[in-house]
Amino acid sequence: MSPLLAELNLVQLALPLVGSVLLSYGIYQVIVETRKGERKKVLDRLRGETARAKKVEAISILKRDHLADDAGAMIQRTFGKLTFIPRLQTMLDQADLAWSAPKMLANLFAAGMIFAAGLIMLDFSVLAGVGAFVSIMLLPVMYVSFRRKRRMKKLVHQLPDVFEMMSQALRAGHSLASAIHLIQEQMPDPISSEFGRVFHEQNLGLKVEDALLAMADRVDSLDVRMFVTAVLIQRTTGGDLAEILDKIGGVIRGRIELFGQVQSLTSEGRLSGWVLFALPIIVFGATVKLNYSYASMLWTHPTGKILLAVAIGMQLMGLAMIRWIVNIKV
Repeated sequence: MSPLLAELNLVQLALPLVGSVLLSYGIYQVIVETRKGERKKVLDRLRGETARAKKVEAISILKRDHLADDAGAMIQRTFGKLTFIPRLQTMLDQADLAWSAPKMLANLFAAGMIFAAGLIMLDFSVLAGVGAFVSIMLLPVMYVSFRRKRRMKKLVHQLPDVFEMMSQALRAGHSLASAIHLIQEQMPDPISSEFGRVFHEQNLGLKVEDALLAMADRVDSLDVRMFVTAVLIQRTTGGDLAEILDKIGGVIRGRIELFGQVQSLTSEGRLSGWVLFALPIIVFGATVKLNYSYASMLWTHPTGKILLAVAIGMQLMGLAMIRWIVNIKV
């Protein structure tokens, strides 16, 4: 068999695999969006999209204006129009990375194309080049997502201590701005950087309510939106903000404890999901090692290719379903 025919066979094998992966991902996204529907309604109510503030947007954009200029007009027109760019930029902000989403995407695309072309010129297969391109595009995004989740989790766990410190500062006679400044000075990152940004924005002339709303949009956490909503109500109608913060902090602390209990109770199910996902892969690898001619029917015979694609799709769907079952929102 000529090298060209071998590469075509590999491409024909890869296409059903990619299709099954995309189908599984689409089904998983539908399930996730269905579960998050009620949460989105609550967030929309707490978000309170009012006419605040072109100056809020201006201050929020100051952090990355120079990055947008360096990216160039062509990058902004080409990549900035993609629908997922705002979501990617939000992920970068929540991960505390001073990157521009269009520029990052353009750099990854260029690096992936250059690396894939280099592999093909060095007589590697087309499938290897495609795999290298996909890896270069996805791995940095996965790193940003991992860093974002870790930072947001740490921030949420800091909130009870933050609210307790703020309530004590308010009882001691400090203003809300002084309490926010105290959080910046006394608490570690990431909560100190977020409250420090709020303090600096209100020092530049922005209302503290608008600065807090900008932080709520930036962090995109239900707990932070509860805090911001309580502050806005207190600033409008009055009331004991220190007592409200104590109650919010108690609720968040109780939910964190409950989430830990849920994680411990569902750990067996999550481990079972990963075992069930890894076991067929291990058995397939052992079969290829022990009896290559028998296992090779899965990627040489047309029926075997279909069965292999269906098996991979069902594996991914099963993993997604198990994660959906054990992923209990608290």
